[in-house]
Amino acid sequence: MDDLSLAHSRYNCTYHIVFIPKYRKKTLYGKVKEDVREIIMTLCKYKDVEIIAGAVCADHVHLSVAIPPKLSISSFMGYLKGKSTLM
Repeated sequence: MDDLSLAHSRYNCTYHIVFIPKYRKKTLYGKVKEDVREIIMTLCKYKDVEIIAGAVCADHVHLSVAIPPKLSISSFMGYLKGKSTLM
């Protein structure tokens, strides 16, 4: 188990996240699927969040991420869903 570190602590905060489009419509396929993948990778890079594994399915997105403890999971998800919608 490789722990990450901040200035005065070591941590291993990994989360499994699943989020879906409104009404679970099957809209994530083809070019949209590739765009969603790139947008999520870009936004995670901005917040220093490491993507361990991920999959974009037709009606939902699976992510396994390592989030630093200075960033709460709820604020990260709000950021990810809000900014990905705008992009």
